[in-house]
Amino acid sequence: MPTPIQAVATDLDPGLVQQVMNLFRSSPPTWKSAFLSNVLIFLLGSRLLVSGLSLSGIAAAFLLGTLTWRAFGSSGFLLVATFFVLGTAATKVKIAQKEAQGVAEKRKGRRGPGSVIGSSAAGCVCAFLSIYAIGGEAFARLWELGFVASFCTKLGDTVSSEIGKAYGKTTYLVTTFKMVPRGTEGAVSTEGTVAGLLASILLASVGCIMGEINAPEAIICVIASQIANLAESIIGAALQEKEGFRWLTNDAANVINISTGSILAVLMQQLILQNRNSWMQDSSHH
Repeated sequence: MPTPIQAVATDLDPGLVQQVMNLFRSSPPTWKSAFLSNVLIFLLGSRLLVSGLSLSGIAAAFLLGTLTWRAFGSSGFLLVATFFVLGTAATKVKIAQKEAQGVAEKRKGRRGPGSVIGSSAAGCVCAFLSIYAIGGEAFARLWELGFVASFCTKLGDTVSSEIGKAYGKTTYLVTTFKMVPRGTEGAVSTEGTVAGLLASILLASVGCIMGEINAPEAIICVIASQIANLAESIIGAALQEKEGFRWLTNDAANVINISTGSILAVLMQQLILQNRNSWMQDSSHH
């Protein structure tokens, strides 16, 4: 069964096709291979992209995809693509109902560049740290872990919010447990929380299958994502839309949220590694 890229390329010059496929499989990735691979994939997936993003949002997503491919190759790109598909699907669930209640995303759920940047800022930082080998070989795996954790965090947040707005029977503030209308900043529901957890587990599993992280790291990503999302709900309930915190928009809250998930995952992994090394040293002395 030919891949979509091979199918598109069948009518082209064989020499050109081979060059394209070699570029696509380039390892390690280069800026050139990352850019051209994204051009090809974005052309093939244009219909899906237009359904989930505004034109400026697509431009921002292209930059994210190129950076991701350059840092982590096709596996990192596939993780972000999975995040986008699942997040877009959750946003579209019962969108007519959400619009009637005034809690739907603007532009029929098509997100703009602010949302793309707010969802990927921490992942982009981890990608740059990986590309330029900050911290050397010892930190390379940590930056990849932080990258995956940031998207697990954001997907969990998006899915919990969108499913909660669509199906949440009882919605309450996490700070006071007071019942509030769906879509209230900092509000949570059992339905949304469970859906968000499952989404984080699914994306961490994709990262594990693709070799971005291993099974213990996948567990770390899920735990970090849930802690970060709880923290964001508390911040939303306590500070958003309050006097003196007008700067704390949804996009700003997203950056804080994914950064928290990414940093927590890296710190948890570091702590585990330090304890393991300490235990091995103690064992060797005995």
